[in-house]
Amino acid sequence: MYYLRPAYRQPGYPTQKTLLPFAGEEIEIPVPNWPIPPVENFRRAAERKDPLWVPNAMTDMHSLMTPLMAEGDIPIGPDFRRRPTENYTFVDWFGVEYTWVVSAGGPINTPGKHLLEDITEWERVIKFPELKNWDWEGPAERFLKTEYKPGRAVQVDIGMCCTEELVAVMGGYSEALVAMATEPEAVRDFFDRMVVHVTGLVDKICSLYPVTLMTIHDDWGTEKDTFFSPRMMEELVFEPTKRIIDHIKSKGVYCMIHTCGNVTRFIPYMIEMGADFLQLQRRAVDIPEMKRRYGDKIGFNVLIEDLQPEDTPEEIIEKVRRTVQLYGAGGGLFVNVFDGDAERLWLELSELYAYSREFYDYEREKARAAGLQAL
Repeated sequence: MYYLRPAYRQPGYPTQKTLLPFAGEEIEIPVPNWPIPPVENFRRAAERKDPLWVPNAMTDMHSLMTPLMAEGDIPIGPDFRRRPTENYTFVDWFGVEYTWVVSAGGPINTPGKHLLEDITEWERVIKFPELKNWDWEGPAERFLKTEYKPGRAVQVDIGMCCTEELVAVMGGYSEALVAMATEPEAVRDFFDRMVVHVTGLVDKICSLYPVTLMTIHDDWGTEKDTFFSPRMMEELVFEPTKRIIDHIKSKGVYCMIHTCGNVTRFIPYMIEMGADFLQLQRRAVDIPEMKRRYGDKIGFNVLIEDLQPEDTPEEIIEKVRRTVQLYGAGGGLFVNVFDGDAERLWLELSELYAYSREFYDYEREKARAAGLQAL
């Protein structure tokens, strides 16, 4: 069956207002006439059980970030709504100082600033945030009254977990990795305390929001290889991370791990931890190969494959279709669609929905024909 691709801002076609990625300008994007609620289709995709289309994070779900979900005197983390033209510093709720680097589009540990010099001193130096010191209820109430669209999935990025927070408080990867190698017991104790903090955060958010998916962050590699060995993963990182994922899933919520670097050899561990989706770095990991190898066990969150600013409309359409072909088989896929051009964004979203409907219709027809042939 062929599905409609609406022309840009086609009169009478349903739309919703959103902010243009990277620009902040309010625009309209196409909203299809979904045959089932997007949250139901997302669950089908997560469980690899006959999704009707490939979900995307812009129209199918609300995407929330922890630093913007609570209000207090001290920021939880960076305010991603700001669009600074100059570098600036801020201190987060752990007391870590960061510098927002405009050219990088994000924060780094302020060079030379080390909150914790010696991991064995973490209990004395590190003051874990007390959630009660921030207002969580007010922002949640406003979101549910003014922004939430019933039937959409809700994705919450809860931020840094064990290893990334260790890197943050120690001021860099070198310092954190040395601590992991030389003081494993102190690191293990710190990670145990991180589990208490993160699971408490999960409890708070799930008590206020209808969460569908939670994302945790732990960068585990460079673009060449992992930061640490499988042995260190098994002895220090695996167990606390699994406890966090188990807790998230005990709430009836799916879990995604975001991790940068070439973490290919860690993917079996992430599957064993119970993650439902992986958000990997495309230039560091052969994600199509990971889909072929592990796609029956775990899902993937990807960008449109190799999308470039100079692409023509025909090239955009081809790349959207290529993305669905590479990662869509059997489900286990949702796509982040980002573009700084409103017309291109419209094309990407409408083609992704229409082509993936056709793709899954064909998959179902093929499976039906194979079943009849087997009779």
